Amino acid sequence: MNDALINSLGDELYAAVKACHALEPLTSRHADLTIDDAYRIQQRVNARRVEAGERLIGKKIGVTSQVVMDMLGVYQPDFGMLTDAMLYREGESIPAASLIQPKAEGEIAFVLRHDLQGPGVTAADVLAATDGVMTCFEIVDSRIRDWKIRIEDTVADNASCGVFVLGERMVDPREVDLIDCAMTLEKNGKVVTTGTGAAALGNPLEAVAWLANTLGQLNEPLRAGDVVLSGSLAAMVPVAAGDSLKVSIDGIGSCSVRFV
Repeated sequence: MNDALINSLGDELYAAVKACHALEPLTSRHADLTIDDAYRIQQRVNARRVEAGERLIGKKIGVTSQVVMDMLGVYQPDFGMLTDAMLYREGESIPAASLIQPKAEGEIAFVLRHDLQGPGVTAADVLAATDGVMTCFEIVDSRIRDWKIRIEDTVADNASCGVFVLGERMVDPREVDLIDCAMTLEKNGKVVTTGTGAAALGNPLEAVAWLANTLGQLNEPLRAGDVVLSGSLAAMVPVAAGDSLKVSIDGIGSCSVRFV
């Protein structure tokens, strides 16, 4: 796919982000779209965001749990970029009108103390490089109409990232059972989904190692200070204006948000 078309599709997706409207799937219009093309489109979208004044602060890993793979029909992980404009803090309200078709995921966020550069990064390397972990929400959103996505569509669309919410508490990952820690997600006071850390590629540390090694193929490191969302621990939960959510992860803490 030539640069002009890559840039045009990236600009189309960026316009959809800003105007909050959905597009027909890119794969339905460009049957030859590859995953490499899709990451180039994603780079264009994020370059436009940075040009508009946003600052890159981390990365997200998508499609790590089997339940999300089954819900989306996408069967391999991907990654996207996080900017400061996507960040909400514990207890803040998110305007529902700023998103198109949002769904909430309970996740473990990693905050890095040291750079990680693949290839060859292991789970032990991730643990050594991590300053702390936090309970978080990723509010995924798709600029592709009705979530009718293939892997190429979601990659191009910044791995379907909308916004994310970090809890107030950061803990030492060495003090947490990151594989068996239980996650509970409540919507309007009722438990709607549960999971464990193992949902993220078997171990959230392995998920972050996958990301570091995948980025290493592009000669790009994870950097000290980056926030890394390690992947959903259960099914995605649709949200709308008026909803209040709380996610709790054993040994790490809780995070809450409401939509207005």
